Amino acid sequence: MNLDTREPTIDTIGVLETAALLRELTAGLIAVDDFDRALAELVRIARDAVPGVTWCGFTALRAGEPAGVAASDERLAELDDLRHGPDSPAMSAILRREMTSSEELDGEQRWPSWTARARRLGVRGVISAPVDVDEQVIGAINLYADAPGALTTRHQLTAMLLAEHAGLLLASVRDRARRTAEAGERDSALLGDGVVGQAIGVIMTQRGCPAPEALDVLRSAASSLDIPLREVAERLVVTVSRPREG
Repeated sequence: MNLDTREPTIDTIGVLETAALLRELTAGLIAVDDFDRALAELVRIARDAVPGVTWCGFTALRAGEPAGVAASDERLAELDDLRHGPDSPAMSAILRREMTSSEELDGEQRWPSWTARARRLGVRGVISAPVDVDEQVIGAINLYADAPGALTTRHQLTAMLLAEHAGLLLASVRDRARRTAEAGERDSALLGDGVVGQAIGVIMTQRGCPAPEALDVLRSAASSLDIPLREVAERLVVTVSRPREG
């Protein structure tokens, strides 16, 4: 009995390609703490790693801020930009909270203005998948093809997995950015504290280092001695202020 094993092989290849994409995406975003840079990395990786995808874009809606856009090709950035109108695959995906696709834009009627612009730019197929980041940010990742029928059901599955994984990674990016900003605010407050500021000045003079590095030295000493940072600062200031004998 002859068994046709081609389809399982194709499915296996698709699974391996998707796993490789998610690994690369994780590696690319794991240490990023700037949201816009993370979006730029996301669309670049998706474009390069998904066979059949010619371009990739991202549309982000952030509470209290203008919509954000990232595009693997700046020529196509307008297709992800809501300033050109909300009638687009990305906005449909965001509003309906489900994947939106068109394998062939030639006969597409849902987004007439957007479709006309897309076709002029060489786009023939699109998949937009909604991405939930956190309570402040939602968006859609947009996969584009330059040939009709190039985006298949496998690409839809990839887009769905990509959107879910990207949402988790982008949420981590925003969390790291928040923590970095909060740490910066705490550092500013410490630098403004009289005795801590004096201690930092002493360390800067002794080591010839900038204030952030001097603050790290002070923190390290506080951790090693297991006493509050302000107390370490006071001891240092008292020590250097004490008159030398002889």
